[in-house]
Amino acid sequence: MVACTRAQHKRADYVLFYKPNIPIAVIEAKDNNYAIGAGMQQGLNYAELLQAPFVFSSNGDGFLFHNKITADGLIERELDLHEFPSAEMLWQEWLTHKGIHIHGQQHALITQDYYSDGSNKTPRYYQLLAINRTIEAIAQGKQRILLVMATGTGKTFTAFQITGVCGKPRPGSAFCFWPTVIFWSIRP
Repeated sequence: MVACTRAQHKRADYVLFYKPNIPIAVIEAKDNNYAIGAGMQQGLNYAELLQAPFVFSSNGDGFLFHNKITADGLIERELDLHEFPSAEMLWQEWLTHKGIHIHGQQHALITQDYYSDGSNKTPRYYQLLAINRTIEAIAQGKQRILLVMATGTGKTFTAFQITGVCGKPRPGSAFCFWPTVIFWSIRP
């Protein structure tokens, strides 16, 4: 007989969201018996799963800040609490990295709230990524988007979130999904 167990759930200590469903940073906290950067690798792993560009590791005495999208070449640096960047500062850096203007239509589409059916159901992290990346592609003017998801991963839920954010399809656009594929097409 073979015994098998499920993998333990991975959970970051803290995830900072710019808005609900838009993860922007991960914070890993250790007690001050550890070095400031002791949680950095764990934070980087969680940030990779969430595709969050900023990671902080702390032991309560200070922070080690890892910026994956830095423009100045300084990827990691130590911060005191008074140097901790605001959500707006992090968001603005992310927008600059993506080439999105804060007052443009792209920004309005990307920051629009997800559809709520009243059940308070929230997307799993991989659905969140699929929804956010698809909406980003639509905001960037991509004419065709192919999103492939495995069986049982909530394609219908994901598709309804995307259409809820993007509104009713425009004339000439199509949105369809098969057992493992979601396809969005806008015909000019």
